[in-house]
Amino acid sequence: MKVEAESFKVLSVETRIKIIELLKAGPLSVNTIAEASGVSQSAASQHLRVMKQAGLVTDERKGFHIYYSLNKDKLDKYQQELIKVCTCGCEFGKRKKISETREALLEDKRRLEEELKQIEKRIAKLEK
Repeated sequence: MKVEAESFKVLSVETRIKIIELLKAGPLSVNTIAEASGVSQSAASQHLRVMKQAGLVTDERKGFHIYYSLNKDKLDKYQQELIKVCTCGCEFGKRKKISETREALLEDKRRLEEELKQIEKRIAKLEK
């Protein structure tokens, strides 16, 4: 039971849910995560530290920057823990793993397209 309680505690913070949503699109730096989620770099780092300890994210150093990625296998395990306690009668337990759903892939595509728009705006600003 302790494992489930710890899992839910990690996911009980709205900013961490936002970070999960951002990382579904792929690896991001702390600065990008902070800017996109509307928190300071320090706050984003603290949330990522907690999420890394819980196994939800992994990190990889590239030059001076560290890029964080979502551990979708661990997120799938969190989903399974939620299914164990879900009593609402929904079809949640019959769904595929989060990392394999069509909806998740379409959401990834939408986020990438939005991120591309933001990058194009930044490039346009730099070119002025």
